Amino acid sequence: MKNFILLCLLLCCTACVQEQTGNIEQVALIFDTDMGPDYDDVGALAVLHALADSGEVRILAVVSSNKLEYSVPCIDAINTYFCRPDIPLGAVKGNGVSLDSWHTGPRWTRELPARFPHRVKSTSEAEDAVKIYRRILNEQPDTSVVIVTAGFLTNLKNLLESGPDEISPLTGRALAAAKVKRLVSMAGHFPEGKEFNVITDITASRFVFEQWPTPIVFCGFEIGEQIITGQRTAEMNAPYNPVKEVYALCLPQDNPAGRYSWDQTTVLVAIRGTSPWFELEHGTLTVNLTDSINHWTPTSRGKHARLIRNAITAQIADIIENLMMHQPPK
Repeated sequence: MKNFILLCLLLCCTACVQEQTGNIEQVALIFDTDMGPDYDDVGALAVLHALADSGEVRILAVVSSNKLEYSVPCIDAINTYFCRPDIPLGAVKGNGVSLDSWHTGPRWTRELPARFPHRVKSTSEAEDAVKIYRRILNEQPDTSVVIVTAGFLTNLKNLLESGPDEISPLTGRALAAAKVKRLVSMAGHFPEGKEFNVITDITASRFVFEQWPTPIVFCGFEIGEQIITGQRTAEMNAPYNPVKEVYALCLPQDNPAGRYSWDQTTVLVAIRGTSPWFELEHGTLTVNLTDSINHWTPTSRGKHARLIRNAITAQIADIIENLMMHQPPK
């Protein structure tokens, strides 16, 4: 119960404290993405860089839960465009999922690294995401790191199962318990349903939901589905902008008026908090391995929390769109 009182206090602030930079409270964050199947990950990474440029977040690392060979090059190209080519990059190793974009026109996953500079040539060249997690977490103060997952939970399962090594004498679970403030995850369909990120690696999802040692906040499918962005991004006057290029390629194949904002909303909430756009409901998320349906049980003693829309949630679309249109400093 004490954990959730703390969680509420943290999330209702406009930004959560990691370190102070002038008058801006900065969040230390690791972004775990399945960059590839959908392009809201591109929008989410743009939001992350915009908030980094405003001093609200420090990007500790970006890792891919997708083994698609274009995934990390796409991440690298976006980071490079936003003048952060040295952000540590990692990818899932061993068992994992490789999923490409489903768009039938030019695949943005190929177009983006073909058009924009990057250094990592393939996802398999990237460092093991577990090593990235362990090294970054080990270097940070206790209870200081926010992890955002906008994809499969494979990397987090692998982290929890990792043992002591040359980086830290702690197990992965103990390291997460010591260093992570909270996990914010785009996962689940509430109060019940099937959701892509959960079912793609359902074994990992169930394991993390049950075993993760810190509070988890879920931004469910039904949240991002109601927040439409991308039209202004696709039409903006910004030549050679990878975010614009991806949305300009993909929106005509989906909906020229915009695309759902699952991952962007998750990133924004992780950094700026829930207020005033969402309420929090505490409970427990479980998933059935037989039918892949996730179930939500509200309870004040649950170790999870989920976002619930309120009357002004619609305002968040403009905030996200403006952040997606952010240009790097000259």
